[in-house]
Amino acid sequence: MLKVANLSVAYGQHRALDKVAVEIAQGEIVTILGANGAGKSSLLKAIAGVVKTLPGKQVSLGTHDLSSLPAHEIVERGLALVPEGRGIFGDLTVKENLLLGANPKRARDGEDIRREKVLTLFPRLRERSAQIARTMSGGEQQMLAIGRALMSNPDILLLDEPSLGLSPIMVHELFATLRRVREAGVGLLLVEQNAQESLAIADRGYVLENGSIVDHDSAENLKTKPAILRAYLGGEPAQT
Repeated sequence: MLKVANLSVAYGQHRALDKVAVEIAQGEIVTILGANGAGKSSLLKAIAGVVKTLPGKQVSLGTHDLSSLPAHEIVERGLALVPEGRGIFGDLTVKENLLLGANPKRARDGEDIRREKVLTLFPRLRERSAQIARTMSGGEQQMLAIGRALMSNPDILLLDEPSLGLSPIMVHELFATLRRVREAGVGLLLVEQNAQESLAIADRGYVLENGSIVDHDSAENLKTKPAILRAYLGGEPAQT
């Protein structure tokens, strides 16, 4: 289980996150809801060791304390981030991107088996194995970004806005695939603009406002709360 407590981030005088606490188990999907600027991306980056945090944070994954580790050692402990904007190596082929994903020591044993699982999850990547990554569609590049992260053999996968810029058909396909990733035993912590889709596949959710967690509940319960309906789902509570 990934446990995060007392996590704070500041950019100059602006505090982006204030003593945030979240938990996610392997094989679970947890979504983070929040408006633009709420601190969602900062949260994922801070957990992954990509941005500097204020003193006092506690981050653990299973028996491993990640609190003071650099980003590359956090990956070695079983946590991977798919950043907003995908971050693939555009001038390399699909195959080369996947090979780079398997660079961590924890991923080297069973690399061929893991790559076959990724290509089964994302058949288009198999078809485009020799294609230069930047020449693919946005949806295919997102598949590659997730596939590359899965090649690191993570226990927990952090995803930042995976559906951004994708067509509705591709969004539906992407979220169906994320369900299958969860079924394979990987936990997913998901920041996603499409609250409807993310809550449809999530087990639980947190609501982040102005850098603080203001609500936490099951996905089913969150979908019925008036404030969530109005702010994130474009609806109004049912009248009784």
